[in-house]
Amino acid sequence: MARGRYFSEFEVGQSFETGGRTVTEADVVLFAGLSGDYNPLHTDQSFAEKTPFGKRIAHGMLSASISTGLAQTLGIYEGTVIALVQQTFSFKAPVFFGDTIRLRQTVEAVRPSSKGGKGTVTFKSQVLKQDDTVVVDGEWIVLFRDAP
Repeated sequence: MARGRYFSEFEVGQSFETGGRTVTEADVVLFAGLSGDYNPLHTDQSFAEKTPFGKRIAHGMLSASISTGLAQTLGIYEGTVIALVQQTFSFKAPVFFGDTIRLRQTVEAVRPSSKGGKGTVTFKSQVLKQDDTVVVDGEWIVLFRDAP
């Protein structure tokens, strides 16, 4: 039995927010290895000290990737998602090692499928740091099944 929300349970304006997750140096090192992105802004402290940030920053896509994992903790996706249709990301501010990020998703639109039994939910998606700075702003379009 599905524990997530069905398409018909979403309404424009609903908002969901996760708990936080601290981004560590180990996360950045593992992400660099997985992605092959060894840009010195992320991996070389001496180089990063000479940038406007003054220190290493996490990959923007790491923050975006973590947000997809955080979304699963909301419970709304569990067993009712058919597909992630689209994601857009705009990187607004740096995430430093030790920052704690969380995800806020707000329903912007709901559109039933012409085939019935499912529909898309469009979420405004924001990744925020512990001080409420938006670090990643975007949109997710998710296809959910509807209640049987």
